Amino acid sequence: MKMKRRLPVLEMKNVTVIQGDGNKKLLNSVSLEIAAGENVAILGPNGAGKTSLIRTITREYYPVARRNTVLRIRGEDHWNLFELRNLLGIVSGSLQSACAREMPGIEMILSGFFGGIGLHQGQRVTARMRKKVREVLRFLEISHLKDRSVSVMSSGEARRFLIGRAIIHDPQTLLLDEPTNGLDLRATHHFKKVVRKIVHAGASVILVTQNLQDIIPEISRVVLMKDGKIVMDGPKKEVLTRANIRKLFNVPVEIQQKDDYYYALGH
Repeated sequence: MKMKRRLPVLEMKNVTVIQGDGNKKLLNSVSLEIAAGENVAILGPNGAGKTSLIRTITREYYPVARRNTVLRIRGEDHWNLFELRNLLGIVSGSLQSACAREMPGIEMILSGFFGGIGLHQGQRVTARMRKKVREVLRFLEISHLKDRSVSVMSSGEARRFLIGRAIIHDPQTLLLDEPTNGLDLRATHHFKKVVRKIVHAGASVILVTQNLQDIIPEISRVVLMKDGKIVMDGPKKEVLTRANIRKLFNVPVEIQQKDDYYYALGH
């Protein structure tokens, strides 16, 4: 019996994104394919093109139209992220900033059902939706914070509610954009614990970061980005070497591995 091939989560070929008058390439002929169920980290310094990559996926940026350019999510050339919510959940700093409003945490998660931020007049919240939210709150261990206003939450607390909003539809893949920016050590520890829990529950993760220590043990593949290009792509152990990280960030560092986490130690 012939098995049906699962469509890639993300398929990019020769994707170029140009800013303004065309003098600066945010992405320069980027080709990248991520398979369904694959846990991948995209690592690079500020200005590497990581944010541009995310904004291209979320259709805030559009690539230069060329015959050999391919950009697909789950096999679709054209998509609406709300329609893909069962396939791809997104957690980003810009989305968290947009959600920093006077609304209780439970409302932030509920808003994931409607594709907006917060609940609005005329939107009907069903018993099934409320049951699902309670399950998510328990899973993320934040039930005690459900009535707290997002505007007064710590960054770590708000980030966990944002994850709740992203996973309310049980997406197959979670896309994390610089997930630990603005978090202290304790909040970072809890965040990584939550992400690992989500992976073990069956979702895959695409992690976009500038921090080596964000790469959880479940990630097996690492993509290095610099100056709008992919400069290396391969198994984690082969990519996260002293020579590669020194070249990527242009700093003298040593790489230390402990409990399948990697750390960059400066001089």
